[in-house]
Amino acid sequence: MEKKYNSQEVEGRTYRFWEETGCFNPDNLAGSEPFTIVLPPPNVTGNLHMGHAAMIAYQDILIRYNRMKGKKALWIPGTDHASIATSSKVEKRIYEEEGKTRHDLGREEFLKRVESFAQESHDTIVNQVKRMGASLDWSREAFTLDDKRNLAVKTAFKRMYEQGLIYRGQRIVNWDPLMKTNVSDDELEREERKTSFYYLKFGPFIIGTSRPETKFGDKYVVMHPEDKRYLDYKHGQEIEVEWINGKVKAIIIKDKAVDPEFGTGVMTITPWHDLTDFEIAERHNLEKEQIIDFDGKLLSIAKEFSGMEIEKARPLIVEKFKKKNLLSEVDENYRHSVAVNSRGGGLIESQIKEQWFIDVNKKFRIEKSNIEGIKDGQETNFKELMRKPIETGQIRIVPEMFQKIYYHWIDNLRDWCISRQIWYGHRIPVWYKDEEVYCDVEPPEGKGWKQDPDTLDTWFSSGLWTFSTLGWPEETSELKLYHPTSVMETGYDIIFFWVARMVMMTTYHMNDIPFENVYLHGLVLDEKGKKMSKSLGNTIDPLDMVEKYGADATRISLIVGATAGTDIRLSEDRIRGYRNFTNKLWNVSRFVLMNTEDYNAEEKLEWTPKDREIFDGFKKTAKKATEQLENYQFSHAAENLYHYLWHNFADKVLEESKEVLENKKTRKTRQEVLLEVLKGIIKTLHPFIPFVTEEIYQLLPIKEKKKTIMIEDWPV
Repeated sequence: MEKKYNSQEVEGRTYRFWEETGCFNPDNLAGSEPFTIVLPPPNVTGNLHMGHAAMIAYQDILIRYNRMKGKKALWIPGTDHASIATSSKVEKRIYEEEGKTRHDLGREEFLKRVESFAQESHDTIVNQVKRMGASLDWSREAFTLDDKRNLAVKTAFKRMYEQGLIYRGQRIVNWDPLMKTNVSDDELEREERKTSFYYLKFGPFIIGTSRPETKFGDKYVVMHPEDKRYLDYKHGQEIEVEWINGKVKAIIIKDKAVDPEFGTGVMTITPWHDLTDFEIAERHNLEKEQIIDFDGKLLSIAKEFSGMEIEKARPLIVEKFKKKNLLSEVDENYRHSVAVNSRGGGLIESQIKEQWFIDVNKKFRIEKSNIEGIKDGQETNFKELMRKPIETGQIRIVPEMFQKIYYHWIDNLRDWCISRQIWYGHRIPVWYKDEEVYCDVEPPEGKGWKQDPDTLDTWFSSGLWTFSTLGWPEETSELKLYHPTSVMETGYDIIFFWVARMVMMTTYHMNDIPFENVYLHGLVLDEKGKKMSKSLGNTIDPLDMVEKYGADATRISLIVGATAGTDIRLSEDRIRGYRNFTNKLWNVSRFVLMNTEDYNAEEKLEWTPKDREIFDGFKKTAKKATEQLENYQFSHAAENLYHYLWHNFADKVLEESKEVLENKKTRKTRQEVLLEVLKGIIKTLHPFIPFVTEEIYQLLPIKEKKKTIMIEDWPV
């Protein structure tokens, strides 16, 4: 055994060895009980970050643990085409290098560029995932945009469309004028910005706004029906007021959406460019007029400001209000949050646009249900389908506190806009000819048909992930064996993006749950508790850490101290510290092996009471670690094993054994005990630090050794 453990020399060689054994593939395992995880597919937009590394570590721990328990452990790998994020990266690169947009290139050429970029990113990601030691079954690798997943997406769309759960309609969307597409509510980031807040005279009322450029079409004055200050005004009453482009006949609207405590308790509405205003207009059947076009410029209603960009026009519009004596007051220090496209960076402009939506409230019938709380033949809707498995405990969320957040999101869920105006992604399987509309997985026969140009929201295809990766829409034997999956392990920040979407899509298409357990890990922050970002210069590249300190040290540094749903602070010093732990395990093993070179595994020995005591001490530790892993207490299990190795086995057992090993009468039994305990230690530590434990395992002089520690029996 080498004096020092060399992670760089061991890890690449060991991973190739693991792949050659075929043990990543459950078809080659003896067990019958399945244990399944699907890897949350990383976006093909570049390199993995520390959040991905944590995700891989948690899932690999679960897979290796359950594989050693004798289960048919399947971990399905895959990547996500991430339509908006990938398109945005490629568009930015093309513009920086060639000064062109995707429209200059055309759809076909642009898609070639995106696919080339996606393939490069995919290859990089796969290499990085392997470097982390992930025991994924690469023979089952999937891609959200490959042929099998494309068929699944089209089939899912067709089924929902034919049942009236997908519809095309005019509704307000989050429009990004920069990328020329709408994005979902979940893909918005809120940024607090300082701006001016303007108080404007609208007849007898004072209204407030931070966006005077949207006020050209205002002709409805809205107030709370129980606001005592305005009881003299009646719903539907008309008043004439002087406004920015002359006199306007305004209509009084009474609606409970108005907060009487905010400002004067009165507001005018711009239904085309604000969600709350849109919903008020829908309730009262009010007119809606577009003020800003889809390029972010003012329309002809703005008269002399027509064609101007918002930022340039705003001070000029304010000046006009002032000249007409309609500007009452200006607050220069107003702070408010604005919505930004988290993928493309564009400032969101609410727009009414004809788009494709999933109706989350429409009732439909479940013919045969495997969902607790939903009976065969019962009428339900998506909101109820998403709630029931959590309420009944059929799906367990760890930590439990996220259940309330999950319910709150469902209670406030609006119809899901699933269409995007980008070219990369799953094309909507709908064709038009004159007044005819055709929806199917294959295009219609005959000439004159034109396919809908839009693509589907990435989360539509990701929502099918647990069952599309197992062969659906075909009823495969794998689908029957491995679905529902055992655990969905992911970051708490995408519980709405993805976890809820998978519950929605799976309960509908499979009449079953997608997974039995959800484990939500926290964010990986820098040592000062700040979110890692390139702009702050505080990122830590997991591959750099693997190169310096080894994958094992990197993995366990992300686990210890990170309880479910809590963020973890990470520094290079922390990772370096856990390299000391892998070195400690190596040195402890070296001591045992050096002192057992003459051990005869065939000789039957009678252990002393002290030998039994030592072994029982390890058994208690192993039992506790097993209980902790069963309850998803990864950090506690790792700490338990860490302290046993360092402070019990190394500091006490080995120190006390030095004298015992020198005694011929006690030497042999103590050798056997030390080897048995060491074997147990590396088996229980294997899910956490797989590379060093495999290397030590191959050196142990033990009976009935398996070809790899991966398929050793978990200590019972």
